[in-house]
Amino acid sequence: MKVIILGTAYPYRGGLAAFNERLARQFMAEGHEVEVWTFTLQYPSFLFPGKTQYSTEEAPAGLTIRRVLNSCNPFNWLRVGHRIRKEAPDLLICCYWMAFFAPAYGLISRIARRNGKTKTVALVHNMIPHEPSVLDKLFAPYFVASQDGFVALSESVVRDIGQIDRSGKPKRYSPHPIYDHYGERMSKTDACQALGIPADKQYMLFFGLVRAYKGLDLLLDAFGMVKDRLPDLRLIVAGEFYEDEDKYRAQIETNGLSERVILRNEFIPDGDLRKYFGAADLIAQPYKSATQSGVTQVAFHFEKPMLVTNVGGLAEIVHDHKMGYTSEPSAEAIATDILDYFTQDRQADYTEYLKKEKTKYAWSNMAAAFIKIMNNE
Repeated sequence: MKVIILGTAYPYRGGLAAFNERLARQFMAEGHEVEVWTFTLQYPSFLFPGKTQYSTEEAPAGLTIRRVLNSCNPFNWLRVGHRIRKEAPDLLICCYWMAFFAPAYGLISRIARRNGKTKTVALVHNMIPHEPSVLDKLFAPYFVASQDGFVALSESVVRDIGQIDRSGKPKRYSPHPIYDHYGERMSKTDACQALGIPADKQYMLFFGLVRAYKGLDLLLDAFGMVKDRLPDLRLIVAGEFYEDEDKYRAQIETNGLSERVILRNEFIPDGDLRKYFGAADLIAQPYKSATQSGVTQVAFHFEKPMLVTNVGGLAEIVHDHKMGYTSEPSAEAIATDILDYFTQDRQADYTEYLKKEKTKYAWSNMAAAFIKIMNNE
């Protein structure tokens, strides 16, 4: 069949772009004709909190990516909708993660479906975002009404969609597949050498954009509670700050962690992920709210135990005391689990469990979820 994926992709950077590109490759591997249609303008610069929206890496080989969509221009939405209607793909996948894009996606989907052939199925990362706004109530229902069905990456998001859509449209949970395109796992020695840090220390890794809901403040307080009992432990914070970095630096100082926290305030390109995950002994995701996280699936790929908090869909993936920890979102609970992991030598057992569990998260399952909705299965 012919598939158009509408959402972020190269030259835009980040986990959502990586997801769409990897999903396109899966459909292609199954024999389908696939194009990714991405933005000419994704966010106006005044709405984007980071340093740049754009990737510094080479364009992904073997993918057809077209820059067509201006998120702020309704006349552009009309043109894109009519273009998709004319091209008549069997499947249009709208990749949804925030209400800002709902008017564009909603209008394009309505126009595309008028050809009587195209099915519109939403890939929903977040229905209700981590940082809600009035736009969610105004725009999200318009988008939801334009879709024939929904694929969500966690059960909690399926429930969120159900709060908006009462029509009985199909809603499928298909867990976030493993990101498997970041290269082979590096040894800890090689990874530490590449990062310029000593290999004889223990490392927790907090990876990804630093935002308030991700709970770095909880992790820093937890680290402060256990630092004296774990003198070899270090924390790597690798990701661009979308928050005031100074407040975290002040917290680091207050907790006596100035020599124990390594800050890399920058967007980490894909080619460098294997270095950070290779150096890490434990991946920490102390989120205060969540749906699911691509970081979890990167950790699966590199077979690294995780500490996540019991919020959103994180506990659906990380089995407590088997591949890591599902902590309550408090500094005290996180501290208890950090101490258990490093004093009870859990890494080998948790890694073995991870190796078995990761086979569940295949990209073929994600592609199948869309096809089943198309076929009303």
